Amino acid sequence: MVCRPPMGVFDRLKKMTDLSYDPHKKIDLENRKRRLLFRAWHRGIKELDLIFGNFIEANVSSFSANDCAWFEALFEEQDHEILHWITDGVDVPEKFEGEMMERLQKLDFMVLKAR
Repeated sequence: MVCRPPMGVFDRLKKMTDLSYDPHKKIDLENRKRRLLFRAWHRGIKELDLIFGNFIEANVSSFSANDCAWFEALFEEQDHEILHWITDGVDVPEKFEGEMMERLQKLDFMVLKAR
């Protein structure tokens, strides 16, 4: 007797290993922005909640699809690494270097408030 995985398992594995796969492509821009705002305030460590939550809340209305994609990719990284990139400004991976990271590193958008 041959044991086979359920139908569709290989299709899901192919999507997970395909670097061009974009799970957000079926979500319209406004809903992507709403999702980013929620994810920004629910990172897992309070420091990033404050940084991302305040930044995205202040700027999300002007975000393009590319800006959303940049944050969606960044949100897949480890919290402690992201915090290090933003606060120390060193060892930032090339794909995250640029204007958006520089804006985050300034921290001039912070509004401390109880959540």
